[in-house]
Amino acid sequence: MEKIIEIVNLKKRFGDKEVLKGVNLTVNKGDTLVIIGSSGCGKSVLLKLIIGLIEPDEGSIFIEGVDIVKLNKKELYKIRTKFGFQFQGSALFDSMTVEENIGLALRENTNLSNKEIKKIVAEKLEIVGLPGIEDLMPADLSGGMKKRVALARSLATNPQIILYDEPTTGLDPIMSNNIDEFIKELSERLKVTSIVVTHDIFTVLHIADYVAMLYDGRIYFYGKPKELMNSKDSIIVEFLSRTTQRNLSRR
Repeated sequence: MEKIIEIVNLKKRFGDKEVLKGVNLTVNKGDTLVIIGSSGCGKSVLLKLIIGLIEPDEGSIFIEGVDIVKLNKKELYKIRTKFGFQFQGSALFDSMTVEENIGLALRENTNLSNKEIKKIVAEKLEIVGLPGIEDLMPADLSGGMKKRVALARSLATNPQIILYDEPTTGLDPIMSNNIDEFIKELSERLKVTSIVVTHDIFTVLHIADYVAMLYDGRIYFYGKPKELMNSKDSIIVEFLSRTTQRNLSRR
């Protein structure tokens, strides 16, 4: 398997709180890796470190062999063009139309014409099942539609890697399943590498090639979903029990 991301001894603290204490993790090209763990364990922090939104205190993050920790801002921006990022809560700009939200990165980072950008936006909306909504505002969209528009935005630059931060949070079961299907289909059809942070064990079972569990600042488990579910480790069993009960109560 070809490595696309390699994380080595990654550490990050905020004030007195040591969030990551030495994370080691490898992501293979084309895989969908799901990261799980209790609230506040550092899952979203890890995503932000991978894309360079925050800097680690120690360690290395290799993207296709390049350690982004050592890059200057210009070099880091270039690496980021390989990524799409779906933020928790979608993070659409309220004052922009759907078309303007999705096309923003293209307008800021490419020399494409307005006509070319509009064509790409239409193609991405078609992919996520929302054709023809370019002129709507975020306030006109349901929660599920916002998630899909955010997904279309993450696809706009044809990234090699897509990072998803809690993509199904706040959605009803049917829409959660739809979002899971989109992620799975995009991975298979576009051959992108996906890293998904989630609390939803159903998402893990539905889309993951591999699962990494963060616990006490380190990767406590790494393996296939079936291996996770069959584990007899007391910490994993307790986590799965609590998470499954919480997920079932929402469904």
